[in-house]
Parts: sequence; C-alpha cells; structure tokens
Amino acid sequence: MLHGYIPPHRFLPYLSWTEIAALPDRENTVIVLPCGAIEQHGPHLPCSVDSVICSGVMGKALEKLPAEVRAFALPTITYGKSEEHLHFPGTMTLTGTTLLSTVIEIGESVYRSGFRKLLFANGHGGQPQVLEMAARELRLRHGDFVVVPHGVSRLPSAASKQVSEQEKKLAMHAGHSETALMLALAPETVHMEHAVANFPPPFPIKLLSADGRPACAWTSRDFGPSGVIGDPTTATREQGEAILDTLSDSWVQALTELHALRWVVREEATWERGHQQGFIQQRFEPAA
Repeated sequence: MLHGYIPPHRFLPYLSWTEIAALPDRENTVIVLPCGAIEQHGPHLPCSVDSVICSGVMGKALEKLPAEVRAFALPTITYGKSEEHLHFPGTMTLTGTTLLSTVIEIGESVYRSGFRKLLFANGHGGQPQVLEMAARELRLRHGDFVVVPHGVSRLPSAASKQVSEQEKKLAMHAGHSETALMLALAPETVHMEHAVANFPPPFPIKLLSADGRPACAWTSRDFGPSGVIGDPTTATREQGEAILDTLSDSWVQALTELHALRWVVREEATWERGHQQGFIQQRFEPAA
C-alpha cells in the first residue's frame, strides 16, 4: 500500500478532503514530508536506502507518537538531488531547481489545506541546502508558516556508540549506520557478503577541514570504484534496531515539541506589510 512504513492512521492521503477540512487545530498539526533519494549505496545496499530510512524512521516515530499529538505524513519524495552519484548505474537524480520547485509547491499545497507546520524530514546528505532554501522561501510567502528542514539521522541515537572514531570523522555514505538501519528495516535487500570498507584520505588543509572531511566539492567515484564511503562490514541487524528505536524516540520528542510550539509572528507596520507583499509578489508570481 501507498503508506509503506507510515502508520495508516497517520497518513494524510488516506483522509478525504472533507475529513481534512474537519480536522481540529489544523494550524498546529504537524505535516511530515519525508525526503529521500534513489542512488547507489555500494555493492551491498539497494539504491533505495535514503527513501527507506527517512520513511522508516519517521513511520516508527509516528507509530509511537501519543494520540493527542496531531501529526500526519505525506508520501515520501523518493527522488532527490543525487548528482554526486550519477556515475553509478541505478542513480536517479533531479536537478536542484526541480527539487526546489517540487518541495515549494508541495509546501504551498500544505498551506492551502489549512496547515501551518511542515517538517522536511531529509534522508539524503546531498540536498539539505535545497530544502533549507525551500523552507526560507515558503516563510517569505507566508509569515505564519513554520517550515523545518532537518536531517532524519541528525537527532540523538545509539549510532554514535557503535562506530569507530574514523567512521565518525570520515564516513559519509553506505557505511555502518545506514547498513545497520537497512538490516533492521529491509533486511532482504542487504547483501553483507558484498560489503567493503572504504574511506577517503583526510583533506590536507586543516584550516578548511578540522575533521578531515573533504572541503571541496566531490563525487562518490573520487574515492574509489565501490561507491562506499565508510565501513559497513561490522553492521548488524541488532545494531540497526537499536538505532531505529532510539532515533524514533528522539523524533517523538521533536514532533511533540513542534506540535506544542507557538511561533510568534512579528506585527509589522502597514507600510512595511505592503512593501514586503509587493516584494514577494515580484519575486514569486509569474509575470502577466
């Protein structure tokens, strides 16, 4: 079914338009948009990793969420901005402008439906800047719209206790944590017999990169033919289940606090409101 990892009762498209119109407190209801990608993740993982993880983690969080915390998920955006992996078969990529337009237009639809809180739950490291730009532009259009772009895995979890210092510093793709999570969420798609470890050399200019991660633009083939940037070889399903459990707990807390948030919108002078509205219309509305 379309909801995938999302609990059916938390999946907004399963409601009719009349049911959505009748929802109480829509302005504080949190709408979750998981944002994934389809791109290579080494020889041991499927290309669907980012889409599976962002929808799987948010689905587990919504499953745990108390009933009084109003939140619904939209279908996962499964295509992302993945140009850094386009040298590998199976990578499907949108341009940054296409993804930007897509999430802005979805955001506008969320706003028109009466909701005022939107979370971009991002599962792909190659597109946070695009989602941040979309959130800012939606805020410019609608002063009462709270739009939060945030990485799904960037909340406290058991992952930090499982990996080596080298993994913490240099791993970026298809390493231990992603592999462990996939073993928990979709074990039939993981082939550990093909897992290989591979790290990039530390970036030599310490002023530009204190931890050794590349400070310049890169593509995944810059670091070898496998597409792996990290060490997945010791990942286990039990570790993945621990990450999923603790990470989803963190998201339960974040969603609860976002639902309770009452963002203060500054009251502007009449002239300033008109001036700002004219700027926004000039920036975003098509010419006649």
